[in-house]
Amino acid sequence: MVLLLAAAVSRGADEPLFPFVLPWDDAGPGITNMSGLLDRPAGGQGFVAANDGHLFVGEQRFRIFGVNLAFGASFPTHADAEKVAARMAKFGINCVRFHHMDNQAAPGGIWSADMMTLDPGQLDKLDYFIAQLKKNGIYADLNLHVSRNYPGMPKWVGMPGYFKGVDNFYPPMIAMQRDYARQLLTHVNAYTKTAYVSEPAVAIIEINNENGLIGEWSGGSLDAMSDVYRTELQTQWNRWLQTKYPAEEALEAAWNASREPLGAEMLKDDNATGSAWSLEQQGNAEAFLSRDAGSLRASVLRTDGVGWHVQLSQPGTAFSKGKSYTMTFRARADAPRRITVVASQAHEPWNQLWSANVELTKDWKDYRFAFQPSADEKNGRIVFSNLGVAEGSCSLADISLRPGGVFGLQDGERLGAMPVFEKSEFGMRTAAAQRDWMSFLYDAEAGYWIGMERYIKDVLKSQSLIVGSAAGFSPPSIQAKLDVVDGHAYWQHPRFPGKPWDPANWTVNNIAMAGVPDGGTLPDLAQRRVAGKPYICTEYNEPAPNTHCSEAFLLLDACAALQDWDGVFVFAYSHRHDDWDSRRICSFFDLDQHPAKMATLPAAVSMFLRGDVSKARKIVTFRATWDDAINASLHSGSWWGMKALGMEQMLPLQSQVQLDLAGGMASTESTQSTNTATDKPTVSDTGEITWDSAKGRVLINTPRNKAFIGNITGEPVQLGGVTIEPQPNMQNWAAITLTDMAGGNSHGLLITATGYAQNTGMNWTSTAKNSVGSDWGKAPSLVEGISAKITLPAQYSEAWALDERGQRKSPVKVTQSARGAVIEIGPQFKTLWYEVEIPGGR
Repeated sequence: MVLLLAAAVSRGADEPLFPFVLPWDDAGPGITNMSGLLDRPAGGQGFVAANDGHLFVGEQRFRIFGVNLAFGASFPTHADAEKVAARMAKFGINCVRFHHMDNQAAPGGIWSADMMTLDPGQLDKLDYFIAQLKKNGIYADLNLHVSRNYPGMPKWVGMPGYFKGVDNFYPPMIAMQRDYARQLLTHVNAYTKTAYVSEPAVAIIEINNENGLIGEWSGGSLDAMSDVYRTELQTQWNRWLQTKYPAEEALEAAWNASREPLGAEMLKDDNATGSAWSLEQQGNAEAFLSRDAGSLRASVLRTDGVGWHVQLSQPGTAFSKGKSYTMTFRARADAPRRITVVASQAHEPWNQLWSANVELTKDWKDYRFAFQPSADEKNGRIVFSNLGVAEGSCSLADISLRPGGVFGLQDGERLGAMPVFEKSEFGMRTAAAQRDWMSFLYDAEAGYWIGMERYIKDVLKSQSLIVGSAAGFSPPSIQAKLDVVDGHAYWQHPRFPGKPWDPANWTVNNIAMAGVPDGGTLPDLAQRRVAGKPYICTEYNEPAPNTHCSEAFLLLDACAALQDWDGVFVFAYSHRHDDWDSRRICSFFDLDQHPAKMATLPAAVSMFLRGDVSKARKIVTFRATWDDAINASLHSGSWWGMKALGMEQMLPLQSQVQLDLAGGMASTESTQSTNTATDKPTVSDTGEITWDSAKGRVLINTPRNKAFIGNITGEPVQLGGVTIEPQPNMQNWAAITLTDMAGGNSHGLLITATGYAQNTGMNWTSTAKNSVGSDWGKAPSLVEGISAKITLPAQYSEAWALDERGQRKSPVKVTQSARGAVIEIGPQFKTLWYEVEIPGGR
């Protein structure tokens, strides 16, 4: 049966929004109910297994459309648990990732007050909820360490959150992780009568969220770590060196062979006049540059929430990939702040070649960085960026850039007494010394993940699949040593120009992803899939209050199906403790009370779980050895993937891509995409997905699912026998989907039409609509009604507008024409979804 589409429209701003709240406890039947895709109970056919690079339950492929629950949302009352589980099943959700349970004591977390033992009352709530999920066909993904600050462990200023990186190598923290795993996983669920290590409804266990030694060290967050941690890492480092080098002479010969003295100055003047430096101002930021006693002073008068909108730069510098450079300067600020020093292209697309964070104080301080650019660049520049993070001034003096400045061993360094290498000084070491350090970090980090996996499987006897952490936070070559590889991505994640997670001072860029020239988040998410391993994305979202965010899971699920991934998870269903019936958009991430996002789930789930969108016909493989992986991390830390091996940006929207770590030289099996913003649309090799950057839209055209997502351009769109004619609306943007829900006695189509959404009384802080500060408004949530004329095959002759529960509330006229059956949807129906049927089908 041929289906319909998703169209973007926009209507006049004078047409009012109307309330639309999807009940938190609705699990009723109807065309929006997707629970038939779930097998009940979860785990009834045995444990989820990894086979031939994919997830299976028994002999059947198993795909996950999951959600996260965070903090206290993991512990609903028994009465609420029954309703939440049933509602999740209605929307096709088949797995819940239990996240941030370890952050705090009850009632917001799983701990007793000592943060060392599990709270019995919280365990009871968790047990009952998991039992209800299992009953409804919903699996569990249990996260171990996410955000507990290990009790009693020394902290330091500027440390990474939750001791990330440190807990990969510091034995007392690893012992605490194992103790938590033992307490939780060997606990017998009071309602299923099964310990979690033996529970087939536990699909996945995750070891440590968004964490990795290499990633944290590469970001510089471990440079100032407390002596107790530095001493432990140094001990392990020297043990590693003594294993590789049997004698002092061997170490000296290897490390000192390629020393480089400092070369000539590369910058154009001595900063006394500052004539070669320019102060750039973007957006609504205002600043000016002055010179005083041989120093440059950048004074910021007004900020607009984007730090790089004020930056000091000097162009005209050439860089060579892999060559060492030494950057020195003195700096201070009128108040403590963080800025960034960058080597980048001096032309579009302004790619960074190297960067480092700089913590400024009120006192003058000397800074020294040695670095190796990630690419050759004839027309480069040095930039002091993030100056616009706050009003006030920054002063810089004695700025110098010189080639060289590289050594192997310093005075007093010897085998058995080598210090920990700090990221800020790493570029001063010879290539051999750098490679040894990165190889040590690889061995230390891989040993941590494998050790935790063996503890969970061999000691605790768990039969569930194990995920380490999201690839990117840890290199994909390390995460591929575990059962499943994971990835995380967000389109327009909140930015906090002042204090992290400040509820009043933030921005979310109000930009749609559909049709953007670089494919948005999707190519980057795709580039870390590893051949032979199931691939899942356990965190994805387009945060509110972005008024285009109803596109999020439609685009993600279409790409996941094209790439033949094994699972995607929304972050999050809820963060809230016992507040399920808020009837308004509650925060950046929570899905459960966002009407426009929730209404798109049946279409998104159909694309992915049901397989409405076909997997790409071609698989393009990029090969890398273990040595290639270490080289990639020397240049990019843990955030590397197939792009480092030559993958063109838009290839994942055409063909399947995978990273082969079995060996061989880095290569590809086919030619790459060359599409740019001015080329013709990027089309999947199945012909089902069209990513049209010129028109700012995405079209999906399959036999059972059709969608138009993006900008309204004024012309009708034809998708396989269906025509969509969107009409102007508030943003001239919309997401319209048509999903064939035929099955049993139903011959129905579900139409969803979403666009602008907000809360009652929500106050934007700017005309860009990129923040509401603390004023998210009140219930109920409000939406716009999307207008479009849709022409269907002639046999469709009955249609209804649906209420918030997905039940028929009022008929919609269907007119027969020479082209077929015509239905006109619009704001007069006060709904986001419609049902269309062939008579006698229900």
